Amino acid sequence: MPKTSILVAGAGGRMGRAVVAEILRKPGATLAGGFERPGGPDIGKDIGILAGLDAIGLEVEEAAASGLKRAGALIDFTAPRVSVANAMAAAETGVAHIIGTTGFSSADDAEIAALSRKIPIVKSGNMSLGVNLLTALVEEAAKILGDDYDIEIFDAHHRNKVDAPSGTALMLGRAAARARGINLDENAAGLDGARDGARKKGDIGFAVARGGGIVGEHHVSFAGAEEIITLSHKAIDRALFASGAVAAAKWAIGKPPGLYSMRDVLGLGDPTA
Repeated sequence: MPKTSILVAGAGGRMGRAVVAEILRKPGATLAGGFERPGGPDIGKDIGILAGLDAIGLEVEEAAASGLKRAGALIDFTAPRVSVANAMAAAETGVAHIIGTTGFSSADDAEIAALSRKIPIVKSGNMSLGVNLLTALVEEAAKILGDDYDIEIFDAHHRNKVDAPSGTALMLGRAAARARGINLDENAAGLDGARDGARKKGDIGFAVARGGGIVGEHHVSFAGAEEIITLSHKAIDRALFASGAVAAAKWAIGKPPGLYSMRDVLGLGDPTA
């Protein structure tokens, strides 16, 4: 029988604390522990207190190794190279890996895909049910409306968000591109390093805002000559992403090796995000 407890990477970070709190209050979920980077300031602190709850007698550890022995799944909202290293450790111990980290390079993605041959990995630019429903709606709208409607994606996050556009914005862009049978990299406008300036027919445009404590806000507009259709999502609390990640962890434990997305977890279809 697979272990059902969940280990948390980056347990002292904002998302790590939110995930810990979600596990502790979620029926059917058990906390295996949490870890931080070597030398991190939260090592040795009680995980429950860090999450804003009562002490639970579990301390933040310095590495994944001992926690993975107790766990059936690892939830990871850290940084790209850290997540790749965590995927390697999870693969060595046969633990399902849930990755909410964004900003991966193509080489990082290839490493994770290779490791998914050994363990189930759920990787998504956004763990929210609402955002994944939005992605499905964007894909359907792009298919129906066609390239007479220009697509513009607006992405807003807090000032400390490193990657821009976010993994969520790119997930939405890939859904629209997939529906139209085009390559996003070749048809994106406004991305760093991509063609900028006047839009061309068939472009998928991106605009980014970073400031304050914005949790996450995304709008996808389909602009025609006579009308504009806008689909949007606004996150109010990080607990939203934590809840999705815990649901993904519970779903992934015992699944065969493979690279899955939240669309698989939620039963929304095969396309990966």
